[in-house]
Amino acid sequence: MKKGLAFGGTFIVILLLIGAGLAFFRYGFVFGEGVKAGTLNRIVYKGYIFKTYEGIIIQEGISSKNNTTLTGKSGNGTTIQSNEFSFSVVDAAVADSLMYHCGGKKVQLHYKEYKGALPWRGKEKFIVDGIVSVEEVE
Repeated sequence: MKKGLAFGGTFIVILLLIGAGLAFFRYGFVFGEGVKAGTLNRIVYKGYIFKTYEGIIIQEGISSKNNTTLTGKSGNGTTIQSNEFSFSVVDAAVADSLMYHCGGKKVQLHYKEYKGALPWRGKEKFIVDGIVSVEEVE
């Protein structure tokens, strides 16, 4: 009977370690790091239980897909595209700087990408941890 209890306890410990490893990989492991640039659209402090800073930058660009062209005609040609980059900010100092000094300006933001979001870290898997540069929009 003692062998069965020892085996069961060992099995439970192994399952807990595997679960902890998977949780770390999903929520704690930094999958990627980089810099995104665009015009800061908004940053807001919101949430019901966990208040977090959430923001969006607009990334303008030109695409050469088969869409409506700049002249409004359908077919091959150059089109204007706009992408949104949604992010969360954990550091209150970075969020305050974005809120009060960068609204409507072109910004370059350093971010870390996780595989999953945690409610107290923010609703996005992209976490901005620094401001690289800020420029006025012409």
